[in-house]
Amino acid sequence: MSLSNQYNLLVILGPTASGKTGLGVQLARHYHGEILSADSRQVFKGMDLGAGKDLNEYGEIPYHLIDLVEPGSDYSVFHYQQDFFRAYQDICQRQTLPIMVGGTGLYIDAITQNFTLKEVPINHELRQSLSTLTLAQLQEKLLTLKPEQHNNTDLLVRPRLVRAIEIALGEKESLEPPSYPPIKPLILGIQWPRSELRERITERLKERFNQGMLEEVETLHQQGVSYDRLEFFGLEYRLIAQHLKGELNYNDMFQKLNSQIHQFAKRQDTWFRKMQRRGDQIHWLDAHQNLVEQALTVVNQFNFVSPETL
Repeated sequence: MSLSNQYNLLVILGPTASGKTGLGVQLARHYHGEILSADSRQVFKGMDLGAGKDLNEYGEIPYHLIDLVEPGSDYSVFHYQQDFFRAYQDICQRQTLPIMVGGTGLYIDAITQNFTLKEVPINHELRQSLSTLTLAQLQEKLLTLKPEQHNNTDLLVRPRLVRAIEIALGEKESLEPPSYPPIKPLILGIQWPRSELRERITERLKERFNQGMLEEVETLHQQGVSYDRLEFFGLEYRLIAQHLKGELNYNDMFQKLNSQIHQFAKRQDTWFRKMQRRGDQIHWLDAHQNLVEQALTVVNQFNFVSPETL
């Protein structure tokens, strides 16, 4: 088999509520694989319903990059890249198939595009100087440093804006980054008609509230996670924090959150289209057909090898 047909990572992506975890688990059972989460919030302990961990779906399948750090910890794409390759190399040594599952495009790209990232520590002096700036001034400063933003939330939430500026400035002064093995991913994507995905998102959101998502956020705050820190995590955590502070009633909070998750799903789709435009091949699976059968048909055409082989 030619090198062009050899891969060393299976990736399953798609927008929120598309069924990625379920497909990943079934493929892991079939191919004797282990799952690597690609979700920017699932790394935090205690953030279960809000981050959509769906831990009950994994069963006996080993999973990685979930529940790594406390919610108050500073965790970046740099840390994710480090943790990913540590887990990835362990999986390869066990001669099992690594399967990346998630919808955080930046985290996926950091691995599949072999981003050169540097560790940037907290700069208290810089943060003090930024504390006097308005949100608009911070936005202008970040866009001057990095005109192309991967995550729109970095422009909307003050703590994220400050950290993004800190990283943009600190990367210029950091030590040489570590090197990692080359990744050649075979990418599967789950595709739903937009109207049906909207219905799935709304039903899933109702279910998560019924399961206790509001109480989960309340517990995190009682355990010492500040409201500012909860806003840092975006979407569910930001709006539920605003509700708990008395700034939004329950109905307004739910409707606003539902709308923003729909918008988030659109941004995910935009990211995946950008991946295709730059040359990444995504094998799209029709959600109306059997996802496992479609995935097996694609995957069985190719060969998976150890990273050293490429």
